[in-house]
Amino acid sequence: MEATRHKLWTKDFLIVSLINFTITLIFFLLMVTIAGYAVEHFGASTSTAGLVSSIFIIGTLFGRLGTGRIIGDWGSKKTLFCGLLLFMLSTMSYFIATNLPLLMVNRLVQGIALGMASTATGTIIAQILPSDRRGEGIGYYSLSAILATAIGPFVGILLTQLFEDYRMIFAVDSVLAIVCFLLYFIVTVPDAPKNAKEMAEKTGFKLTNFIEMRAVPIAFVALVIGFAYSGVMSFMTFYAKELDLVTAGSYFFIIYAIVILATRPFTGKLLDNRGANIVIYPCLVIFALGMYAFSTATSSVVFLLAAACIGIGYGNFNSVAQAIAIKVTPNERLGLATSTYFILYDLGLGVGPYFLGFFVPTSGYSAIFFAMVFVILVSIILYYFLYGKYENRNHAKIS
Repeated sequence: MEATRHKLWTKDFLIVSLINFTITLIFFLLMVTIAGYAVEHFGASTSTAGLVSSIFIIGTLFGRLGTGRIIGDWGSKKTLFCGLLLFMLSTMSYFIATNLPLLMVNRLVQGIALGMASTATGTIIAQILPSDRRGEGIGYYSLSAILATAIGPFVGILLTQLFEDYRMIFAVDSVLAIVCFLLYFIVTVPDAPKNAKEMAEKTGFKLTNFIEMRAVPIAFVALVIGFAYSGVMSFMTFYAKELDLVTAGSYFFIIYAIVILATRPFTGKLLDNRGANIVIYPCLVIFALGMYAFSTATSSVVFLLAAACIGIGYGNFNSVAQAIAIKVTPNERLGLATSTYFILYDLGLGVGPYFLGFFVPTSGYSAIFFAMVFVILVSIILYYFLYGKYENRNHAKIS
């Protein structure tokens, strides 16, 4: 009985992780191809094509904002159903988006659907994991998104090389979205218990009905870290060309994903057994070192070493920070905690490229990445004051 209670690799854990992997894969597959589609088929300018690509993230933020409240009212499984249904329909609707306005509306709706579905999957994972293995379990679960970030762009670029017609990309995405929707029907999820006081307080418009305040401190640190990483995600290809390291650039995210796969099992167990500080502080220091190496790279070896350090540092910080947001929150508000964390985290990822882009013409990529080293160092101080110095008390309380 005890072994069953502490089991991690259950059917539902694997299926929900697969759903999250697939919808994230579709997201990144389209992110690297949709701008080209807008230019080639609708004659969009570069800036408009960029908006077609990024409006998806705006939709995701809107989707996450309301989903925490919806999960509290409907339950996580019903919310996942709605998110996956809308995601499937919007993915199939690329075939009938015959002009730029329709394409942008469809991207926005699909982003909302992804925000709903991914928040629901994160909440379901938190609900079905044994409390003493949540750090480890969330670490493994988050690998589904990490793998998708590496495989999605690769598949998208491969499809554009194999097929001239973008409709083949939409067909592949539609099949994957249908598979995700069908997988929903074999997931079993016990909804979080309803708290009478919480239900009574949900009447009227209150910030706490949409945001879990206990998750805000660590989510704010994640916002800063996401901001620091966002330039790598958005400008890495251009930077690699500038350095004449295009071949190394093509392997960057592969190395990034491999080191996360290798280290994630250990960091999750450390979180559960010894608390977050023993993981977070080294991760942020390694992230800073990786960003420094990235900003000063002149050879493929240093460039890929930076990828490994960024994977160890940033990649593991993200899963541990998400686990902290879950651990400090009562079970009946896990949906709000998940949505709160990703709202702030996505905000950092979304605002970063737009803000940093202003400085590229005058400062160059190297200077921008070097400046991010100091942003990461500041985040270490922020983490200490917002969570780190309370670690012993929180770990004792939630373990």
